[in-house]
Amino acid sequence: MKPIRSVFFGTPAIAIPALRALHQTSELVAVVCQPDRPSGRGLAQSEPAVKIAARELGVEVHQPLRVKTELDQWLREREVDVAVVLAYGRILPESVLQAPRRGAMNLHASLLPKLRGAAPINWAIVRGETETGVSLMQMDVGLDTGPVFSRRSLPIAADENAGELAARIAELCAVMVRVDLPRAVSGELSAERQDEAQATHAPLITKENTRIDWNASAAEVVNLIRGMAPRPGAHTQIKQKHLRITASRPAREPVEAPPGSVLLGIGRELLVATGVGGVEIVRAQLEGKRELAASDLLNGRTLVAGDHLGT
Repeated sequence: MKPIRSVFFGTPAIAIPALRALHQTSELVAVVCQPDRPSGRGLAQSEPAVKIAARELGVEVHQPLRVKTELDQWLREREVDVAVVLAYGRILPESVLQAPRRGAMNLHASLLPKLRGAAPINWAIVRGETETGVSLMQMDVGLDTGPVFSRRSLPIAADENAGELAARIAELCAVMVRVDLPRAVSGELSAERQDEAQATHAPLITKENTRIDWNASAAEVVNLIRGMAPRPGAHTQIKQKHLRITASRPAREPVEAPPGSVLLGIGRELLVATGVGGVEIVRAQLEGKRELAASDLLNGRTLVAGDHLGT
């Protein structure tokens, strides 16, 4: 049987396992990723993780500055069966989606129609979901609204952060490229329309989304910190400075104080009162400083009992 001719669209590291799986199971003609961007203190040009991985595989890389002009023609010239999309980071116009013989198929990191949008992994944790997964869908001009070929689920561990969940999502995407994608391209899997009544959304993360509201419950605060870790991190204020909290857990003892109050636990745990219960800070980073464990934050007096977090 003739192998599938494919093009892969992706940019960050989460897309690499799926890229490698597609390279192993199809005739991968080219990889499309976003342009190099300045990063770091020196703002040197940084290559996308997918570009580096594609070069290691010996695959052509295309980094269009604009996707609305010429990309559809570029794609048609390669005469591919399917474009596989995972975390590319740009909205593709209809002309690009229709250029391959079987169109474009997206691996979306949620159980659609739940959590449509740019940040499904983060929002699944922030909202206290206990299960998520990946959906293989036929792309249309809507935002993750196309019909779905298959869904595979993953449980979310109670102490798992977004970075850890993303790593497991990435491996599940690779499985679906190997198992489900060929069946979808061949027509063995039929795509089912999504139930619009069940749709929820996972928008881009903004600075306001990362701000900790200490009046919320301890569970809500912990979920926010998990969902924003390791980056961009959940933030609060301490003495006119920003504090990024990267790891926390619910306090193991009763905490009764005004929300945002810093206390010491029985075993010198670093606790913060919330609207309901308390949170133990495990790791945090004061702006301009390096990330530290709670014991070091206390020893360096970055935080002391009696401090108040938040505005």
